[in-house]
Amino acid sequence: MLSRRAALATIAALLSPVATRSAPGEQFDVTSGHDSLPVSRYAAATAGKRPAVIVLHGSRGIELRACAYQRYADALTARGIDSYFLRYMTPTDIAALRSTAHESREAYETKRFDGWADTVAATVTAVLDRSDSSGRIGLLGFSLGSYVAAEAAARDSRIAALAVLYGGMPKAMAAKIMAAKAKHLPPLIALHGEADKNVPIAEGRQLVALAKSVGTETEFVPYPGKAHGFDFSDTDPMT
Repeated sequence: MLSRRAALATIAALLSPVATRSAPGEQFDVTSGHDSLPVSRYAAATAGKRPAVIVLHGSRGIELRACAYQRYADALTARGIDSYFLRYMTPTDIAALRSTAHESREAYETKRFDGWADTVAATVTAVLDRSDSSGRIGLLGFSLGSYVAAEAAARDSRIAALAVLYGGMPKAMAAKIMAAKAKHLPPLIALHGEADKNVPIAEGRQLVALAKSVGTETEFVPYPGKAHGFDFSDTDPMT
């Protein structure tokens, strides 16, 4: 059973002083359909086979807030977990999401969730094929990346854990799960700011309720007064 204490203990590692920031020890590409997408790997210092987390960024990519994403890599590797940062968006995706109105972006995302989830699945295969993989893989998604992570986890029984920050489940996949009550969803923790105007907190609550409806162990952690992306702040203690 997931507990808030265990979840927050892991997240608290983000606040621990780090003498030197880790750097990706490996860069490789995964192929999905006609696309080849880059992955950055941060390896834990622990010897032997290790669990892994695939990190899925928000719609504005990793580079805009590289230091904030780096904190997650440091926290994961410090706890013996390899982290893989998947840049799942193609140049076409980036152009579409940055140049259109809100309604058009949502329509575009709806059409792309299956393709993005395919890319996650290809990355899962690549990680599992490694000699240092323990066979245990989790997904960590932020904003749009949370929706991609939720979609991928519902489709792929190889996913052992799901963590989402200010996200939810794509509507089409939610409808399939509600109709069939048979899709896979791994243990889930969802974190969401109560003052989020980009992704209403109701989206996170609905994801948790959906997961509970198929018997998934869940934990929901609301953050009073916090807006979208609050955990990327360099000064807010709630980070």
